[in-house]
Amino acid sequence: MRIGIGYDVHRLVDGRKLVLGGVVIPYEKGLLGHSDADTLLHSICDAILGALCEGDIGKHFPDDNPEYKDIPSLELLKEVAQIMRSKGFMINNIDSIVVAQRPKINSYVPEIKQNIGNILDIDIDKINIKATTTEGLGFIGKGEGISAYSVVSLIEI
Repeated sequence: MRIGIGYDVHRLVDGRKLVLGGVVIPYEKGLLGHSDADTLLHSICDAILGALCEGDIGKHFPDDNPEYKDIPSLELLKEVAQIMRSKGFMINNIDSIVVAQRPKINSYVPEIKQNIGNILDIDIDKINIKATTTEGLGFIGKGEGISAYSVVSLIEI
């Protein structure tokens, strides 16, 4: 068994869609990044890559590579899943936290879990997504960004 942790953060800006877990969430701002800036999926990718001792998403999908410009992070997760399988591992479980003052995401969690489960080929009962705020503190509390933390455990196939 292997365990990995991932973290990601992106700034909220006007003129972008807000995508979390591959779901477009109605909101007046979106996350700024080279890809779709899906902080949740980026943290999950980093956790999987960490458990595999394969670096991070910056190593695999550099932000100076035009191939990844505006790419949906579900596509990045697919590539990370291929790396995981090629090394002989599968997901045991995922536990993630999305940290955002707004918007509230709880009603989107079932669809987010389904997206992740479909890509990683696991039951959604092995995926836990939590949401919290910073009680108005810091850049997240001021509505300037969203972050996500993820922990994954992998088992050998």
